[in-house]
Amino acid sequence: MRQPAVAGQFYPLHPEYLEKELKRCFEGMEIRERNILGAVCPHAGYVYSGKVAANVYAALPKADTYVLFGPNHTGYGSPISVSRDTWKTPLGTVDVDLELADGFLGSIVDEDELGHRYEHSIEVQLPFLQYRFDQDFRILPICMGMQDEETAIDVGELVANLVSKSGKKAVFIASSDFTHYQPAELAGEMDNEIIEAILNLDVSEIYERLYRRNASVCGYGPIAAMLTASKKLGANRAELLNYSNSGDVSGDMNAVVGYAAIIVE
Repeated sequence: MRQPAVAGQFYPLHPEYLEKELKRCFEGMEIRERNILGAVCPHAGYVYSGKVAANVYAALPKADTYVLFGPNHTGYGSPISVSRDTWKTPLGTVDVDLELADGFLGSIVDEDELGHRYEHSIEVQLPFLQYRFDQDFRILPICMGMQDEETAIDVGELVANLVSKSGKKAVFIASSDFTHYQPAELAGEMDNEIIEAILNLDVSEIYERLYRRNASVCGYGPIAAMLTASKKLGANRAELLNYSNSGDVSGDMNAVVGYAAIIVE
């Protein structure tokens, strides 16, 4: 059982308070399912980025499996790891799609729980899925320590092939924040450049702009893997639903973190 690592820090520990916080995040939003294949969601504390993330989850369709790509902030575990454990949150448990996980045998994706044990980027997405779909879904959690372009594309193509062969309905979610600890104006300018490349579904251009601007987007590999997988299964457009930064909540615009909600259809 993969125990919650950041309950009580990034989001409330007690179920009643967590449900109340999620309700606040979705406040004023219409739940309207769209034909979404992929998405980018932030992974900061709910007080900062929860409302941005809710824009994606309010539009997310029901699926058999949600493939969650998250960056590895901790440095633990294998370079690319899939978890097979059941995941626990204050709202209950979520099972991993073991049939899809079995498909990674002998690939660049290792079966490894250590990379996931203390990592928050995937965990913080789960209560949103539980709030929308109760327990009626499975997940495929993939933690990426290696995020270079070649690796990200390989992971995206591998996952898309597994999903395609399985015949299951899947949605690919990349967990990522954008620019870290820059003045709000500069962060917005840099993030706009990266987001433009994402909206163009152009993985190579994302990397070119990341390197040119020395941008501090933490989940660029997960974004590239998500785009690769989504395109392979027929996605041809993307849309920015919401963008904000931590200063919009804290009032400190001198060193913000950027958050974007993007869907791929």
